[in-house]
Amino acid sequence: MDIDAVKNAIVKNVYHIDAAKKVPLHKHPKHDEVFYCIAGGGFGVLETGETALAAGKAFIVPAGVMHSLRTDGDLFVASFLIPVQTGQ
Repeated sequence: MDIDAVKNAIVKNVYHIDAAKKVPLHKHPKHDEVFYCIAGGGFGVLETGETALAAGKAFIVPAGVMHSLRTDGDLFVASFLIPVQTGQ
């Protein structure tokens, strides 16, 4: 495995989602996504249900799974899109 290639392929973001922001359900066919709650609270949303998020908690979404985030207040998350490794 080419560790440097994997490291360079990881996409990092930080999001602030407030109660007015509507994040549509979407998916990433070739990436797992990990959300880490930095502050505030809300929910990680899947088609099958929701997972509560609070500071220090994570929400992991496998590649190809429809997901979203929502909050009734403020939610601050770090997001990491990690390429799925095949053939390993």
